[in-house]
Amino acid sequence: MNTTSATVASPVVSIGEILIDFIVDDGKISLIEAREFVSRSGGAPANTAVALARLGVPSAFCGVVGMDPFGSRLKADLAGEGVDASRLEETDRAATTLAFAWKDERGDGHFWLLRGADALLSPEQILRANVGSSAAIVVGSVALAAEPSAEAVRTAVHTANRAGVPVFFDLNVRPTLWTEPGAAAEMCYAIARKSTVVKLSLDDATALLGPSTTPEGAIAVFLSLGPGFVVLTDGERGSWFASQLESEPCFVPAYAVEAVEPTGAGDAFGAALIARSLENRLLPPTIEDIRYASAAGALATARRGAWEGLPTSSELQSFLDSQ
Repeated sequence: MNTTSATVASPVVSIGEILIDFIVDDGKISLIEAREFVSRSGGAPANTAVALARLGVPSAFCGVVGMDPFGSRLKADLAGEGVDASRLEETDRAATTLAFAWKDERGDGHFWLLRGADALLSPEQILRANVGSSAAIVVGSVALAAEPSAEAVRTAVHTANRAGVPVFFDLNVRPTLWTEPGAAAEMCYAIARKSTVVKLSLDDATALLGPSTTPEGAIAVFLSLGPGFVVLTDGERGSWFASQLESEPCFVPAYAVEAVEPTGAGDAFGAALIARSLENRLLPPTIEDIRYASAAGALATARRGAWEGLPTSSELQSFLDSQ
């Protein structure tokens, strides 16, 4: 089953941070040791917007960049990927957000954000973005860690709920962004209660619920908040999912690939999940749906950079046919 632009007429609007990733390029596993970096376009919601476009789903992005060379680059890069960038605004009040990315000995990705313009996303900008007429919205947790972007996310979710627009909540918990213990969990739970689908990683779950959290336990917590279904990923170790109709979590193994870099893999997974969910009219996912998303995540690790490895629908189908 392939999602195409004919399946969804209105765009899926991804809302939140867009930034420049400086990715460790000398194999070091910490910023203390790293000396070489390569710059790439990134930011989880922006990655998702590009991934959706490559899968043939009409895609738009809503966020803020600075009036600087990086902001100009990001706007051009989005347009070059076929993403509607008309909801991307520029500001002279802050520079474009930057992030440093590296992977640890297990191959898992880590990020350190230097926040700038992305945090200036405002409720007024959301109202201008006309999210109520979109096919769905995608929000994350980075924007919840600052104001006014947190209020902008709440406005977007409220607007979507009133209009009957599906809300996909893709957590990306960065503990260093939160100054008050417990604040991240409280705000994430509030958005999860109003979401159609929640996706998170095991790292996200442990950051919110503690180091002893299990995939099954984390899914139970988030499913109890009311979303239609919850998906939890753990990189090359696989993923779990459950729904309000079938609350017992089901495990799906990951695909084995020669991974180069994990940046953007979770966003590729999320975009493929969104594509299948919209095609299936938001019915609970099947094992095949999760395998489709897992394949997208696996392919995204085969190249450096968050956008470079995001598969097209034909690349994804060819990979699945080969398995």
